Amino acid sequence: MPTSKASASAEQHLGPATNFGERPLTLAAWPTPQRHLKPDHAIEAEITRQLAAMSLAEKVAQIIQADIASITPEEAKKHKIGAILNGGNSAPHGRFDASAKEWLALVDSFWDETDEASIPIIFGTDAVHGHSNIAGATIFPHNINLGAARDIDLAKAIGVATAKEIAVTGMDWTFSPTVAVAKDLRWGRTYEAFSCDPSLVCSLGAAMIIGLQGEPDTKDFLGPDKVACAAKHFLGDGATQDGRDQGETNCSESELITQHAAPYIAAIEAGATAIMASFSSWGGQGMHGRHDMLTALLKQHWQFDGLVAGDWNGHGQLPGAAPSHAPQALAAGLDMYMAPDSWRALLASTLEVVAADAGLEARLDDAVLRMLRFKARLGLSKKGRPATRPLAGRFDLLGCPEHRELARRAVRQSAVLLKNENQILPLAPSQHMLVCGRGADELDLACGGWTLSWQGGGDVKGLFPGSQTLLEGLQAKIRSKGGQVTFDAAGHWSDKPDVAVVVLGEEPYAEFRGDCDTLAYRPGDPSDYQLIERLAAAGIPVVTVLYSGRPLWMNPALNKSAAFIAAFLPGTQAGALADLLVEGQMDFQGRLPFPWPAFSDHFDLCAVSPSRAPLFSLGFGLSLSDQVAWQPVHEQSDAKRHDPLTIFDRGIPQGDWTATLSDAAGSTSIRKPNLTGGTASHAGHMNLRAADFGQQENAWAIQWTDEACLSFIGPPLNLSREANADYALYLTAVTKEPEVIGVALLPQHHLDQPLAKFMTLLGSTAQQNHSFVIPLKRFAELGLDMNHVCQLVLQGREKSGLLLVKAYFAPMVAGSA
Repeated sequence: MPTSKASASAEQHLGPATNFGERPLTLAAWPTPQRHLKPDHAIEAEITRQLAAMSLAEKVAQIIQADIASITPEEAKKHKIGAILNGGNSAPHGRFDASAKEWLALVDSFWDETDEASIPIIFGTDAVHGHSNIAGATIFPHNINLGAARDIDLAKAIGVATAKEIAVTGMDWTFSPTVAVAKDLRWGRTYEAFSCDPSLVCSLGAAMIIGLQGEPDTKDFLGPDKVACAAKHFLGDGATQDGRDQGETNCSESELITQHAAPYIAAIEAGATAIMASFSSWGGQGMHGRHDMLTALLKQHWQFDGLVAGDWNGHGQLPGAAPSHAPQALAAGLDMYMAPDSWRALLASTLEVVAADAGLEARLDDAVLRMLRFKARLGLSKKGRPATRPLAGRFDLLGCPEHRELARRAVRQSAVLLKNENQILPLAPSQHMLVCGRGADELDLACGGWTLSWQGGGDVKGLFPGSQTLLEGLQAKIRSKGGQVTFDAAGHWSDKPDVAVVVLGEEPYAEFRGDCDTLAYRPGDPSDYQLIERLAAAGIPVVTVLYSGRPLWMNPALNKSAAFIAAFLPGTQAGALADLLVEGQMDFQGRLPFPWPAFSDHFDLCAVSPSRAPLFSLGFGLSLSDQVAWQPVHEQSDAKRHDPLTIFDRGIPQGDWTATLSDAAGSTSIRKPNLTGGTASHAGHMNLRAADFGQQENAWAIQWTDEACLSFIGPPLNLSREANADYALYLTAVTKEPEVIGVALLPQHHLDQPLAKFMTLLGSTAQQNHSFVIPLKRFAELGLDMNHVCQLVLQGREKSGLLLVKAYFAPMVAGSA
């Protein structure tokens, strides 16, 4: 077959070493979709006409998506940018509590800067469990819960409700559903997956897509109450080595076909209009740059004519690429660059490359046509200004009673009963119940990540009217029947209760921030186990409810609890669990969407052939009538608490981080300052002593009399993902001399490079409350190798001082730096 100019150009930009990675595909072995969206000849004629009228600069701009925190409506108009998104940490005016009215006004502002004759701009959002960036919206249980419920109609109904609430704010597109088949529970995105069972992922993913977009080839499809979807992340993101997000998918091609491809075939057959490429790699090559995956397989073999979208600066992770320059991603088959903060430079560099390469321009034309087809299928031009659309401004639909009841149904259907000793459940409503535990009256643990912000967390209860915690649900059930509820988070009581309901949970997380190296619950922190043990020792039966984004090793709690419920991440209607716990008409229906670990290092649990049997198998779940005798399980775990992203806190270096004082005379290690007089560097150029900042001795007071350094040294960290994801170095500190105190991060091998090369002054950084916020991208721009960061240095000079409270890496809040 002759080689076209477009394919020849693709090979040129992909390069011989990276075109197909180390493992080529055998396309004949891959099954194909049996149903596709029908071509619309009127749409094809219109988008062909639009393409012919566009300049080269307009074409490039059309395939770029910028984030609201990094672009103004005026800039979007000037450059004719094709797409806008709000990232997980972006919101109107940087406020996560912004009203839906403010969101609609923001979406309108980008539309209003589009000329009537121009191609409409499209607005995308991460509505992954309801319209989850919007205060007051319905926050449904996460996908892991829907996998436990195993109800196709329920998944579709949640898609329908979510699409309506998105339409209220005028947005067009959600980056969901995740149709990954999660194979390692250490993965921080496990809860975004429906299951480790491909067939379950296929059916639930397809149902969600139809709920969001409507039934393909019907009048309902992408109507006024529907939004476009993006099935993600193509391909194999749920099976990376050691469960590391954005890592190397560790499986054969046959396993890739049988375990991970099927949900995308189901998504195409369900009418998916967009598919998002994965950060992950297979065969040593990132998916954003695999021509064989994006073009040969997805577009040609599977005949997918929709949009292949990139993920957050994912193109910049390819070999030889950067967020600002990645023609190889376009050549490989990417149709839209998600370039949230890199859009300006990417626009310029891509225009320059394409202008010099007619073959790559042909590939660009195909990408633009796909973007135009995507928008035309949505009918953006016909829908008009967001605020004028039928559901726009119908703020009464956000968190409406109908949607809240749907969420409650999902909560009830997805709770999995793992233990019910002597059939203690259901509880009699006439009892005196003690409700305790960190999750009993808080929504953040119940909602998890992707709730108002990327990582979730914080006091969100007041931002969701009509929400109900489990405590509130139990109070409503018990008090109406004459019983008594006592709430004490720490589990204390004056009158001994008949039963205790203990609500525990993981701290919220998202993406790689949730990656872990153990399946143990809260390693190194036995306080929740001690609470259960104390109650059980007092003769009080304990009913434990766990909020988590994955099955966790919790043998000590399982042994000492009379009943144990895996509620996963139930969302803002967690109180519906009370309908199952208290005597009534409801029974448990949930079945495990993943096996439950018998060991804290049970990492191959979801493999096709695991090395050890699970404690509870995939699909396990008791009903109230089941009588199963509990056999005590072992309680041995070597898991330890480990958070390498926290360097200094509570007055000491954390984890494996150590501290060193250095001046012209030498260096000395330090764990804690001397109680009397503090600890001085060798030549006395700096002195460090324990200090108070709201708590006793939780900070270090540093005083310099001459140039000297405080260094924190730890194991090498690969912070490349964090830099791409807008993480920052946070220094919670107080100083009157920020202009003379320098901060540097150093790579593992830096002896041949001067400290000043990587140094930035505190006086030049943004402040948020008591924290100095230094974007990791700033260090990357200074030439720091973000793959091997192992040292933080604070350098001061004569007559300068600093009170250091905490040093850590965390996501930036929009507008913080």
